[in-house]
Amino acid sequence: MTRITEQPSRHRHLEKKTVEEITHLINAEDKTVALAIEQALPQLNNLITEVVKKLKDGGRMFYLGAGSGGRLSVLDVIEMPTTYGVPKGLLNSILAGGTEHLVEALEEKEDDVEAGWRMLQDEHVSQKDIVIGISASGTTPFVLAGLKQCRTNNITTGCIVSNPHSIIAANADLPVEVITGPEFISGSTRMKCGTAQKMIFDMISTTTMIQLGRVEDNKMVNVALINDKIIDRAVKILMEKVGLTDYEQAKKLLMDAGSVKEAIVQWQLQHQ
Repeated sequence: MTRITEQPSRHRHLEKKTVEEITHLINAEDKTVALAIEQALPQLNNLITEVVKKLKDGGRMFYLGAGSGGRLSVLDVIEMPTTYGVPKGLLNSILAGGTEHLVEALEEKEDDVEAGWRMLQDEHVSQKDIVIGISASGTTPFVLAGLKQCRTNNITTGCIVSNPHSIIAANADLPVEVITGPEFISGSTRMKCGTAQKMIFDMISTTTMIQLGRVEDNKMVNVALINDKIIDRAVKILMEKVGLTDYEQAKKLLMDAGSVKEAIVQWQLQHQ
């Protein structure tokens, strides 16, 4: 296997460059990330299709990761209950070292070959679920061991990696290989690989939530009403959806119903 992520940067003598030169070069590298994801869209579409199927059938999704990619997956999962009003635990992230240590760089934990499967078992992972390994290198022991155990137990697996023909991809039912190339700083996969992972997490969670009916038109009609900004946004969505012009009336309807979607249903029932 070729570890493209570990190959030397194309850019030399960075310490001699100006701020303007450095930011220009980083930006140029970042522009290539979306194109790399575009090449992997067929694989990604297959993975998302299976995630949607599992969730519709009562299963759950688990990310299994370490390092930057694992931490980014935690951040994506955290947003789901608020943005889309889904219950906690529908989408999950198993992070090497534990999510309680999210702000600590416990990189040594990525070598623990027992912890991943043990942490999944703690969540009562089953054949109804899908587990997606996150590894820029495609070799992370924590992720690889966990995916192998999943396959042994007939649990559907996917992965997101940034090297071709990796051992993790070989142990995933639905591999996604996003080849972003050598990093700006040699081996610093928090850069282009991390950017690609963040974009892919956005695609997986957003597409899945749309497919599960958590979005109408382009609006977050199931958003949790947790602060003034979100309530104001939700009131305006409701006003647009049902044609109300009275802000306070719409707000009362919203708060009584608990969500934009339910408020729309109640309004429609009242005005049949």
